[in-house]
Amino acid sequence: MRGIKQFLLYGLLVFLVPKLTIGQGNQPMNTKLSLDQILDYALENSPMIQQSLLDEEIGEHEIKSSLSGWLPQVTADFGASHNIKRQTQVIGDQLITFGQNYNSNLLFQVNQTLFNRDQFFASQTKGLVRSQLDQNTEGNKVNTVVMVSKAYYDILLTYEQLEILDENLNRLQKQYQDAKSRYESGLVDKTDYQRAGISLSNLKSDRNRVATSLDAKFAYLKQLMGFPLPNDLNLDFDYAAMEKETVMDTTEELMVQNRIEHQQMETQLSLFGLQTKYQKWSYIPKVSAYYSYNMLFFNNEFSDLYRKNYPTSVVGISVGVPIFQGGKRTQQIKIAELNEERLQLSKTNLESQINTEYETALAAYKSNLYEWESVKENMELAEEVYNIIKLQYDEGIKAYVDLIVAETELRTSQLNHYNALYKVLASKLDLKKALGNIEIN
Repeated sequence: MRGIKQFLLYGLLVFLVPKLTIGQGNQPMNTKLSLDQILDYALENSPMIQQSLLDEEIGEHEIKSSLSGWLPQVTADFGASHNIKRQTQVIGDQLITFGQNYNSNLLFQVNQTLFNRDQFFASQTKGLVRSQLDQNTEGNKVNTVVMVSKAYYDILLTYEQLEILDENLNRLQKQYQDAKSRYESGLVDKTDYQRAGISLSNLKSDRNRVATSLDAKFAYLKQLMGFPLPNDLNLDFDYAAMEKETVMDTTEELMVQNRIEHQQMETQLSLFGLQTKYQKWSYIPKVSAYYSYNMLFFNNEFSDLYRKNYPTSVVGISVGVPIFQGGKRTQQIKIAELNEERLQLSKTNLESQINTEYETALAAYKSNLYEWESVKENMELAEEVYNIIKLQYDEGIKAYVDLIVAETELRTSQLNHYNALYKVLASKLDLKKALGNIEIN
């Protein structure tokens, strides 16, 4: 019976633990994360996006605060006073003292705005303000996807470079041992042995430089993702899939309205248009209704002050008509119109900038793609040349210096290949961003 309970408890844990982990939004500690998983995590935990979401929440509260002016405004005021010296006045041939020694009142008042340009402006702009906040979050998500993807590719291609350097280290280590054995056997002079040692030392230095750069690159990726710094971040990748990612359709036409920056500018233009209307509404009267109930208490004795109430009550409407303000309203309207015109020029300039950015990104992508394909061919050729020279050196046909040169050219072409691949992937991201085609899950 105990064994059955343990089995059921284990099954329950197996079923619940993964769901709890996913529900909490925590990172899988011992799991290798693909680019899609990294992006999902970043879009949920990136500090920049978290701030944008907080801005949206703050903005929503500000909208509700602005719209609250349409609701009745209820106030209560209490007052109490002691007339130390009451007013005295001569009426006829008598000296009359006015008022009581103690006075108090409790006032309840309700004000209802019927028309006010501030409240009307808040009602008109609430949708645009929400759109502006949403667009700001979307823009930060686009930037996060681009930056995180570049950081991801940079780390993975650095690992590829390390693998190439390790292969070269093994090869040079063997060459070093062969040269040492030949020198000790008297087959060659000391030069080959020394050159092999120098090449091996230089390569170890290069390998150490690349390896130590990984810490900084991981720290940068964690920063972008909002990933806990003390935790290990393991990446999963498929090099063949990365090569396929280099392909992109370059015939797609630029549509500036797809860019989030252009959408933000359109929203801002709409807000500026309403701002101009807001200034024009300053000629319209302010209208509000009110009701008040005032309980009055007065007596010459403090102990009897609240024994009797003398209430007053009033209901009415208030209309404020602006007549003349020294030309201030006219100037404010002109300023708003000029600001709207200025923003329209900024929109035209933005469209020109977007087009320039697109042309630059397209040219960079095509250039980097061509360079990568050329470097890839050079790498294959350098590998073939190295194998031939290595065979000739082993047979005593070629000098050791020729082998060193061939090995250096091979390593350089291999490293250039991965650097060129990173440039292609990065420029593809820039091109997709320029087109407004960055996908946000």
